[in-house]
Amino acid sequence: MTDRKTELAANLERVEQRIAGACAAAGRDRDEVTLIVVTKTYPASDVRLLAELGVTQVAENRDQDAAPKAAACADLDLTWHFVGQLQTNKARSVAGYADFVQSVDRAKLVTSLSSAAERAGRELGCLVQVALDAEAGGRGDRGGVAPDGVEELAGLIEAAPGLRLGGVMTVAPLSGTYAGQPAAAFERLREISTSLRAAWPAATMVSAGMSGDLEHAVAAGATHVRVGSAVLGVRPALG
Repeated sequence: MTDRKTELAANLERVEQRIAGACAAAGRDRDEVTLIVVTKTYPASDVRLLAELGVTQVAENRDQDAAPKAAACADLDLTWHFVGQLQTNKARSVAGYADFVQSVDRAKLVTSLSSAAERAGRELGCLVQVALDAEAGGRGDRGGVAPDGVEELAGLIEAAPGLRLGGVMTVAPLSGTYAGQPAAAFERLREISTSLRAAWPAATMVSAGMSGDLEHAVAAGATHVRVGSAVLGVRPALG
């Protein structure tokens, strides 16, 4: 356990240096960017070690992994983000532990999350997942709504009981105009976020960037970066 904690501490330090360097290069204050550690496929014991090392924000992308892990770590003061594609039948479970759902991409999911949040007596922060590879009116291969659908979906979130519009999220696309161009993709997300904040000033979160492209995201104004493998190591294969 000591060795694992030492390993995680060293990895966190390297990621911290990268974020700090990216902020300096972009002329931003370091405290403008929040690190979210994506702990998918890793055990609750790692979450506990991360908490001991000062991590306060963690993310999961599968409810079947996240729910028991969140329960096992319920005594820790953590903010939980759900970042994966979410089926409506999992909304009730996710609403029980997640503080933010970053992957809201359709009206039906808004309805399900609203009902679940009200039933649980909780308020869920919701981000619109933007699919920069989606055609007008469609959804992306990795979830998300096309840019032309963001404002309508944001309005549904803001009007839904139990939900709060937090901002936008994207994953650098593997296909389409922005494939292999994370810097351009994240600049496009910045434009979308700016437009959204004109209508909803409190929707300030811009979640973008992962282990391989966080510098581009910070340069483009990301407020949150989602880092997994650079902190926890190469993921073990899922069974």
